[in-house]
Amino acid sequence: MEKPPGSPGAPPGQRETAPATAEDVLAVYESLLVSTRTMLSRAKQGDWDALMERESRYVIDVEELVRLERNVVFDEQQRNRKADLLELILDNDIKIRNHLLARRDELGAMIGVNRRKSSLNRTYGPADAPAAPADGSADDS
Repeated sequence: MEKPPGSPGAPPGQRETAPATAEDVLAVYESLLVSTRTMLSRAKQGDWDALMERESRYVIDVEELVRLERNVVFDEQQRNRKADLLELILDNDIKIRNHLLARRDELGAMIGVNRRKSSLNRTYGPADAPAAPADGSADDS
């Protein structure tokens, strides 16, 4: 028998939760700021796998924030705090994006070099192949 929404043991999507407060929402913004700092650190270190893993979680957290923030009313101090947090988050986001763009350019250059090498190998043969004598004769000794 299925449990009614709001009762203990009901599926997560059916549990009733208390409405989020402005402080709850600000705590999520604080958490997002910490996440962007971590992601920026990973980007600076070139730890791309860890960055992408963290970024996947970040997207989920942002979606949750959108849901939580509905119908929340902020007082002036809370609005100012939210604006400050958003500014810091967006600043980190720009820095992360710049590192990602630099990495994309680096990978693009590496791909270009590999394509040129492949093209040269198809045209002239591998660079480590023995060179044929200039006079066309083979050394049969």
